[in-house]
Amino acid sequence: MQRLAPLLAVLAAIWLTGAQAATPTQAADYIIRQNAAPLKPLFSPPPGQAAVPVPPAAPAAVAAPQPAVPERAPIAVLLPLKSEALGDAADVVRAGIVAAQGADQGPAVRMYDTTVDNVAQRYREAVANGARVVIGPLTRPAIAQLAPRVTVPTLALNTLDGTTANPKLFGLSVSAELEARQIARLMRQDGMQRPAVITGSGVLDRRLAAAFASEWTSAAQTPPRSLAAHDPALAGHLAGADSVFLALIDPAAVPAAVSALPRYAVSQLAVAHVPAALTGVKVVDMPWLVMARHPAVQRYPRPAEALTRATERLYALGIDAYRVARDMTVTPPPPGWRLDGVTGDLKLGRDRQFARTLPVQVLEGQ
Repeated sequence: MQRLAPLLAVLAAIWLTGAQAATPTQAADYIIRQNAAPLKPLFSPPPGQAAVPVPPAAPAAVAAPQPAVPERAPIAVLLPLKSEALGDAADVVRAGIVAAQGADQGPAVRMYDTTVDNVAQRYREAVANGARVVIGPLTRPAIAQLAPRVTVPTLALNTLDGTTANPKLFGLSVSAELEARQIARLMRQDGMQRPAVITGSGVLDRRLAAAFASEWTSAAQTPPRSLAAHDPALAGHLAGADSVFLALIDPAAVPAAVSALPRYAVSQLAVAHVPAALTGVKVVDMPWLVMARHPAVQRYPRPAEALTRATERLYALGIDAYRVARDMTVTPPPPGWRLDGVTGDLKLGRDRQFARTLPVQVLEGQ
């Protein structure tokens, strides 16, 4: 089973796009629920296709065995592979990158273990070793350290908000705030006019609510009503609402009072075993988890080790990161460039960040 600390740190960094981040006490319950037990792989690899192992972390005193790497490789990968807090999660991203390179038989990659303190030095080493494209860093502090020093096309695995602008720095993330914004657009397409936002007290809940409200208000010119999930008078406050956005990451926090209205949520409520309270909820999630017959999904092997859904998203992020980097070795992508990815339909914006449009599914109870 994977340790909890890596996902606690990485998901806090990846999920929160602003300066504010969840503290361990604010996010621990969520991470523990996601990782209380490993999930079985969601789909078996196609016949004849080998799975890519995600090796367990090595004991602190023993170096993890590393595969042979080329001295010079066109793609360098900067990840905190030996970090006590981030190493497990970084290794899942690494495994996704390796899986994509093997399936595509594309340009070789070389891994560089990094920290916030040495990321700039390791970047210079990678470029000196022939890297034409760099994948990483993973965390926002490391990206901030590196941003002004980027000299070759570089795909950061997080958002670029607040970092020094650099025309060669691009961003690909799995931020749930972007999912909340897509949900706001989806609800308008579905004809909803008076949504209520049901939110909890956690930092992640509040940021999902804020992202949804911002997107909705920019289009509708009227802010949505915000209600607390734990309010005993919630049923009465819902009068006049025609739909609900569940700005929640805890399935157990979904109140029964909203069950009569059309309900929408981000991918974190798409749990492996759907409780009755979530039956009928519309959620967005990446093709890797919900579209087994998608051509790109079928092309790449599943991880050999059973992963939670949250962790499997990091593996899928590694796959798409390699696919983008592979094309970057030919030419940097212009605004509007698209990739039919396993993490979503990717489109590069003028801010050099990839927007992800995700497929919609309706949750069905077990």
